Amino acid sequence: MPPPLSSPPSVPSYEVRAVAGIPEVLPGDDLAALIAAAGPGLRDGDVLLVTSKIVSKAEGRIVRAESREDAIDAETVRVVARRGALRIVENRQGLVMAAAGVDASNTEPGTVLLLPEDPDASAAAIRAGLRGLLGVDVGVIVTDTFGRPWRSGLTDVAIGAAGVRVLDDLRGGTDDRGNPLSATIVATADELAAAGDLVKGKASGLPVAVVRGLGHVLGEGSAAADLVRAPADDMFRLGTSEAVREAVTQRRTVRAFTDEPVDPGAVRRAVAAAVTAPAPHHTTPWRFVLLESAQARLELLDAMRDAWIEDLRRDGKSEESVAKRVRRGDVLRHAPYLVVPCMVTDGAHDYGHARRDAAEREMFVVAMGAGVQNFLVALAGERLGSAWVSSTMFCRDVVRKVLGLPEGWDPMGAVAVGHAASAPPERPARSAEAFVEVR
Repeated sequence: MPPPLSSPPSVPSYEVRAVAGIPEVLPGDDLAALIAAAGPGLRDGDVLLVTSKIVSKAEGRIVRAESREDAIDAETVRVVARRGALRIVENRQGLVMAAAGVDASNTEPGTVLLLPEDPDASAAAIRAGLRGLLGVDVGVIVTDTFGRPWRSGLTDVAIGAAGVRVLDDLRGGTDDRGNPLSATIVATADELAAAGDLVKGKASGLPVAVVRGLGHVLGEGSAAADLVRAPADDMFRLGTSEAVREAVTQRRTVRAFTDEPVDPGAVRRAVAAAVTAPAPHHTTPWRFVLLESAQARLELLDAMRDAWIEDLRRDGKSEESVAKRVRRGDVLRHAPYLVVPCMVTDGAHDYGHARRDAAEREMFVVAMGAGVQNFLVALAGERLGSAWVSSTMFCRDVVRKVLGLPEGWDPMGAVAVGHAASAPPERPARSAEAFVEVR
């Protein structure tokens, strides 16, 4: 082996080398003993990088499978993205990766390798075994190969760790020019895993590597599970088509909101999505009136309430019935933000025939509904709750007058927007077959 690179004492450096002599690993083998027998020359402060494949073999994570796809299904908790046969999924270990980490290479035909059941525990067991056999205090990282969003190629990352500070949180410090560091958290364990892969290789039969010279990365109380971003902080949790489906299914009618203000920019982004809906004759029939001030909301809702009460009394409704029906509009009154979608029929054809003219208007109404649905789904994608209420359609003249809208603008309900005060109840499952007729 060539001598390590030399550098001035003040310049940081490290050495990474593969460990030769690891035999074919079989179920039940003691990995710590196999590594120790290979004579890795470990010292206190070294970091040992172990490919997950041999950990899986030692732990008996070899299973018979009719097909790799069946094994992937069994290991999948959530499909993140799908394109053809390729699936990016969240697996039982909480890792988001291709094919759930199921590997059909370097194993007997008809079998596949699953990832270790608990990679952090696997790393801890290897570390404890080496301490007992060699009397050394080392860090251990179990590695596996990942693809990465936005980047071509694969690299090894840490899926299990023991005795290593997997993250180096630099927030609160400053750079060499005194600028504050507010968002810098270094994935130290992943960087070590990638460094080790440069000498281990994918097909060289060298599944273990040692990093020396970075003793400062050792530490307790940290695990590779800490590298998995929490769902609430994951801006890229889903693939494109899955994100669309998730937004559609997460679109729920919210009837109670917090006092947290609504970002007007988020609403405008939702409007931008709304106006991509289909419409007849290349028209743009959508208009969205944004009521961002409390005064504007109250003026509209008070006028609408008075109009409803007058209509209901004219219809002979009891005062109890009137009060009950008016209360149904409370969802609008208690929302921190209101939107009034309006339909304009500029560009509609005038056939001079009642049936055709009615059908012409229906086309615009359908386009308006598509736009409103786009809007509601986009709000859900912005993590905003909403409730579409039809009330403005029953007093359009009042709405136009209060909001100063042109005569040709038809209010098509109102949308309450805000942050949900609580999670909505689970939606009962609906089978698509109940709504399908095939001819």
